[in-house]
Amino acid sequence: MSLQNGETPAPRAAGGTPGGGPDAGPATPPGSGATAPRGPGPATSPDPGPATSPGPGPATPPGPGPATSPSSGPATSPPPGAPAGGASAPAPRRGRPRSEAVEQAIYEAVGGLLDDGVPLTELSVERIARTAGVGKATIYRRWSGKEDLFVDLLRSLEPPDPVLPGTSVRDDLVALLEALRRRGLAKRSSALLHTVFSQMQLYPKLWDAYRLTVIEPRRRLGLDAVRRGMEEGEIRDDLDAEFVNDLFVGPLLLRTVVRPDSSDLEPGLAERVVDALLDGLRPRA
Repeated sequence: MSLQNGETPAPRAAGGTPGGGPDAGPATPPGSGATAPRGPGPATSPDPGPATSPGPGPATPPGPGPATSPSSGPATSPPPGAPAGGASAPAPRRGRPRSEAVEQAIYEAVGGLLDDGVPLTELSVERIARTAGVGKATIYRRWSGKEDLFVDLLRSLEPPDPVLPGTSVRDDLVALLEALRRRGLAKRSSALLHTVFSQMQLYPKLWDAYRLTVIEPRRRLGLDAVRRGMEEGEIRDDLDAEFVNDLFVGPLLLRTVVRPDSSDLEPGLAERVVDALLDGLRPRA
């Protein structure tokens, strides 16, 4: 290539000329590695060794754009809200959380309609939703139908189920009967509970739902306590466990259902019933 007007040849890439012919290219200073990568220009070094300062001559300014890592590509910032340290963000919660205020508004709507004289059998999800100021979908997200809604309403009005102490058969039976006594008192003091229970006999579907989800689990607790008493020798094992359980709950059901206006659900009743029955039901010598 001829030199004209005093020009100096441009740097060439090692291994070839711009036209593709073989050329050794300019030598690097002894003891140094390849030249550091520069911005736009024809010369770069294919040698992956450590970068060194360029040889004599003016330095070539870096090309436009952000610097990139030779191995990981362009750096990126984490998206807004992402946790630091590379931890993966928690999966978003699905569904809508239940609102106690909304449920209370629905319960109050049912109570208000019953107070107005609307029978349970004539209450519809549409009417309850309209009275509560919510959509039908809000009710169906919480309950599969109005029977499930009514059962939960009863649960919210009744005292909670007891936690059995487990210290002895007597203590467990006393806890169960005491809870039954308190539910009897609640039915006397709550006009809404009294109304719902008085209409249950006209609403078999609701009664079945309440019996399966509320009464039967409580009954199983009583049967378990009676059977444990038989195994531990505190109750005669020649008797039917369900019959013995009925002996325990019978006096309280009588005073709650048959004589609901009486005042004989006094404190200490559960202990008196349990102690009298355990004394008579002990195994014979």
